[in-house]
Amino acid sequence: MGGALLATPAFAQSEAGVSGVVRNDAGQPIPGATVFLKGTLIGTGTNHMGQFSLPADFSRGPVTISISFVGYESRELELSKPTPDVVVTLNEAVTLNEVVVAASRVEESLQQAPVTIEKVGAQQIMRVPPPDVLASLNNYKGIDVNSSSMVMSSLSTRGFNSPKSERVIQLVDYFDTQSPSLNVNSGNLTGIPELDIASIEVIHGPASALYGANAFNGVVLLNSKDPFVTEGLSARVRGGERSYIDGQLRYAKKIGNKLAFKLVGSYLTAQDWQASNFDPTNKRLVPTNNDANSPLGYDAVNRYGDVSNTFRAGQPFPTGVSPELVGKTVFMPGFTEQTLIGNDDKAQSFKVVPTMSYLLTDKLKATVSASFARGTASYQSASRYRLRDFGTNQYRGELKGDRWFLRGSSTQDFGNNSYDLGFLGAFLQTSPNAEGSSTSYAQQYFGTYNFAYKQARAAGLTPEQALLAAQREANKQQLDPNSERFSQLRSKIISDPTPGVGARLKPSSLLNEGNAQYDFRFGQHTNLIVGASYRKFRLGSNGQFFSDDNQRIQNHELGGYTQLAHQMLDDRLKLALAVRVDDFKNFDPAVSPRASVVYSAGANKQHSFRASYGKAFRSPTQLDQYVRLDVGQVLLLGNVGNGFQGYALNAQGVGGEVNLAPLKLERLSTYEGGYRGVFANKLSVDVNYFRSSYNDFIGGRRFIGNTNGTRPTPQELQAAAPQFQNKALPTRVLQVWTNADQEVRTQGAAVGLSYNVAKPLSLTANYSLNVLDRSNIADPEFQTYFNTPKHKYNVGANGTTGQFSYSLNYRWAQGHLYETPFAIGELSDYSALDAYVGYALPKLASTLQVGASNILDSNNVQIYGGPQIGRLAYVGLLVDIK
Repeated sequence: MGGALLATPAFAQSEAGVSGVVRNDAGQPIPGATVFLKGTLIGTGTNHMGQFSLPADFSRGPVTISISFVGYESRELELSKPTPDVVVTLNEAVTLNEVVVAASRVEESLQQAPVTIEKVGAQQIMRVPPPDVLASLNNYKGIDVNSSSMVMSSLSTRGFNSPKSERVIQLVDYFDTQSPSLNVNSGNLTGIPELDIASIEVIHGPASALYGANAFNGVVLLNSKDPFVTEGLSARVRGGERSYIDGQLRYAKKIGNKLAFKLVGSYLTAQDWQASNFDPTNKRLVPTNNDANSPLGYDAVNRYGDVSNTFRAGQPFPTGVSPELVGKTVFMPGFTEQTLIGNDDKAQSFKVVPTMSYLLTDKLKATVSASFARGTASYQSASRYRLRDFGTNQYRGELKGDRWFLRGSSTQDFGNNSYDLGFLGAFLQTSPNAEGSSTSYAQQYFGTYNFAYKQARAAGLTPEQALLAAQREANKQQLDPNSERFSQLRSKIISDPTPGVGARLKPSSLLNEGNAQYDFRFGQHTNLIVGASYRKFRLGSNGQFFSDDNQRIQNHELGGYTQLAHQMLDDRLKLALAVRVDDFKNFDPAVSPRASVVYSAGANKQHSFRASYGKAFRSPTQLDQYVRLDVGQVLLLGNVGNGFQGYALNAQGVGGEVNLAPLKLERLSTYEGGYRGVFANKLSVDVNYFRSSYNDFIGGRRFIGNTNGTRPTPQELQAAAPQFQNKALPTRVLQVWTNADQEVRTQGAAVGLSYNVAKPLSLTANYSLNVLDRSNIADPEFQTYFNTPKHKYNVGANGTTGQFSYSLNYRWAQGHLYETPFAIGELSDYSALDAYVGYALPKLASTLQVGASNILDSNNVQIYGGPQIGRLAYVGLLVDIK
């Protein structure tokens, strides 16, 4: 605590306030440091010369200013009168006293956070490789990021990742950014531009006690820059490989001491990554599939429109079906992702975020903002989708006091020109083979296959030779991707939203949300927070993938929470107990508690030990509850009605009885222990271990059943056999989401190290272990969707010397099983080497930037059925005028 008072000119002196300069221990100015009047919402930031100015009211006695900057010890200075020439020196240090908010929903030092939490500052964010800032979180311990496209990423901690990250909530300034229709957390596609991110906080593991539904495996909080604190003009432009162009602009301005605004925008375009896995689709998903290179053809992971036909006697083919083909399933070749996407191969992201803030008093601030985001990317769930011009509009309002807040938001998403690649491929095959024809390409293909096989056998060929000859002749009948007919049909299908005819997706759903919190203080050592939230979904898809025929489906959630925290033993021991109760339209109420203890040891409390126990829950996504999506081979249905009855589906056909109850909440219990510490002001260490148990595990189940949930009669089974894909019949292959009567156990550990060798060099390393315990799982076919490497590590270096700054990171992850409703398979080991170099031009307030992600273009397939995330190198210029 301290500083010095010197006669130094300030850039904006105030007779009734405080102004001065912030420097490091070498006497150099620190731009971007934050300066606040303690106990108020009045704050500012230092300019490129380290200067600041604050209004301050001394009529009620002395005021205290708080000064902080990442990588330096924070300082506080008490002043008894207006002072125009304050000089504050910050000492560089490895410190864990950075302030975080996400862990307990109130400000606390990172050292006293009761759970594992990672904080990434603005300086680190500026050095991450393109194109998605959230994808770079893969470089931190315990965080797994999966990218299904150039600008579409999902994040999870402690296992159970997926392309849509449904077990983690993602927030911007505490406002949920998910797409209401898809329940997708799409990386930073609908977030905020990096130029406006002050920090990112990631909670590892369950956080339902304070955040409610789906804060199951973590919380990602993006904190934006306050226009009162960070004024000025910032602009960045980057360009590089794959026609990559990324431009961002931020302008923030205070108007007097009460009003401030900011306008932030960004635009990115690049040639997108595309998936090209041609392995056979797992037989769990396509039981009749053949092996690769079979003369009968096969269903490939990233081919679309590989329509199948199981030959049976009596099918209406000319001259009848060859008896030797009866019971055999033949697949059309289908089309690759590259073929179907064609010229629509650009990833794009466009965001505009205006904000206005007004200080009603020095302890009460009103803020209104909006976010308009549009993007084009590929996404994977039950199929591969091209989200073209997909977007969200969000409107936010907040009243914030020094110990309370009221927040409200409204989010609407738009499918715009998005389309389903699976539908596109299938509907191309089932289109008429000529204008006015009653014969489809699929009928023509299978008829040709049958006829050519019979001819070949009549000519004396062996059955195997005849199958190859039939395949060659039939392949000539598939629609030529280079033809005008293909182009016309493709355009027609992707622009048609009619279910069963077109591939266009036009969801437009709304999510309205409100929440409030108050922080009661009892002396210096005890506080009690009380809060509540309400969420209402209004789902709309025009009947395309929700069961919303003529009106929106309405769903809601209501929750309340409280947390009591107490410090003792000279603030070395911190105890906290939190509990939350949530109620739902479709499920029973849920109670999620968390108890934690943190003890800080050492002369400067530089060693802290933490332990916690918590329960969390996940409510099924809106799609899990209300989906109605026919993907041809299977009909996906929501499961919040009366449940389903049917028969198991296997390679031999119909199996034993299946009885599925309606969905209920998935539940989790976790024990966690950890340590954070600093040694010799050089080495920081963060270690944690957890053990979790999941019950009522939510997963997909395929079976043969009636669409109304009843068990098919023998007559219905016979009529729908053998493929159970006839849309005109009630008996189909169904997939619904259900709870497993099975406990799923996981455990893991993570360690993060950072060693400050000298100012130009800091070394970092981390290791993560995630283990799925299948010892108590009796069914070997039970799908857990764990989707997480057992072993993962990062090693890196970063630093600043003179005008140069740099960062280097190598990441490796062990291959593992990856399961989605679209594809199931084994990923190989994957890795990436990322690098960044910046050269500052202080007189021009600019920085030249050069960098690359996955420099060596190593194998980096993070999702089975997803693309190779290859190298992306760039050069750029950052201008920052404070």
